[in-house]
Amino acid sequence: MLYDAYQNYADLTQPARALASQMERMLRHWGMVHAAPQLTHLAAGYEIFELAKFTHTRPEFEISHIATHTGERVDVTQATVMSTPFCDLVRFSRQDVSAAAGGFPRVLLVAPMSGHFATLLRGTIRTLLRDHEVYVTDWRNARDIPLSDGVFALDDFTQHIIDFIKFLGPQSHVVAVCQPTVSALAAVAVMAQAKDPDQPASLTLMAGPIDTRISPTKVNELAMSKPIEWFREKMIDVVPRPHAGAGRRVYPGFIQLAAFMSMNTERHMKSFRDLYSYRGQGDLAKAEQIRTFYEEYFAIMDLDGAFYLETIETVFQTYALPQGKLAFKGETVQPAAIRKTFLLTVEGEKDDICAVGQTLAAQDLCSGLRPYMKSHHLQAGVGHYGVFSGRKWETQIYPMVRNHIQSSI
Repeated sequence: MLYDAYQNYADLTQPARALASQMERMLRHWGMVHAAPQLTHLAAGYEIFELAKFTHTRPEFEISHIATHTGERVDVTQATVMSTPFCDLVRFSRQDVSAAAGGFPRVLLVAPMSGHFATLLRGTIRTLLRDHEVYVTDWRNARDIPLSDGVFALDDFTQHIIDFIKFLGPQSHVVAVCQPTVSALAAVAVMAQAKDPDQPASLTLMAGPIDTRISPTKVNELAMSKPIEWFREKMIDVVPRPHAGAGRRVYPGFIQLAAFMSMNTERHMKSFRDLYSYRGQGDLAKAEQIRTFYEEYFAIMDLDGAFYLETIETVFQTYALPQGKLAFKGETVQPAAIRKTFLLTVEGEKDDICAVGQTLAAQDLCSGLRPYMKSHHLQAGVGHYGVFSGRKWETQIYPMVRNHIQSSI
């Protein structure tokens, strides 16, 4: 099996990578002490070998404090407030007078379940904390979930969002990034159809595949190039022992990440060349920035096979949501039923994963909303990750999200 081969390779190379890590630290120290650039370059080579590996270890959020708009440092606490076998709902709260007075809107940040951990949204959380109390869906790695907990399918993902919204209570706000935009829109629609009193005040959909018929990307074309049976046979594997989820059928995270990297091979190669050069030049800040990114990027998680296959078929092959055929527990999802929740859609001009127009499609689906309750922002000069992280997210996109939330209160 492919997963067995991957696991064997990871186990066999681990001692060599551990040795490389030790050599990198030793050579870097000697290079600085003896002012020997050749040792620094050799250390950089060992660092790249050690760094270029996948890991299933979930990184920490590491958000102990934030800087406010005025530059003031404010402490932040993190706590798990709700748990299921498949997800923890993690709350981040500011520890200052304004927060204690309940002055910040509650935001549910729905992280993607697409091969990375929720910690990939660390920067998004930090920014949102300037004006909000933030609750994050911290999805668990499928290979660590025992078979006895059952399978996790698309309906389960949507139900989790509904349950978390209800936990936050009325006048909450939902921000969904990438893949979960479909389920987030479905969850709010289901709540509207049921006239649920806990319907959120606002919904922000960022760079998500609402309608992938629009300007298909390479990701969309791959999903359409094969029948669903091919994905079931080629992309799904069984978690090997001794992992807690042994026997569970999953879409391995290493396959997902390898696919993403193959789309931008030259860019990743350039990043590693830059890391090597920056170490040799003594530009530690730039070198650490690259290393930090890849430590997060190479931390991968597996997806339950049922969830992956349903997502491929429903979102990318049959376009169930935009065609009015998406069902939740047997009932048709009707976005037009949404009448109380303000909607904001955000896209990146250079997004090569969710193209321009795919997220905007939610505006037409939510035909029951009055025009002043719907808005859209197209950010110039950013790709997929730039929609929710980086300088333009902080300075240009986030103000739109903040104002959208404030306007809906």
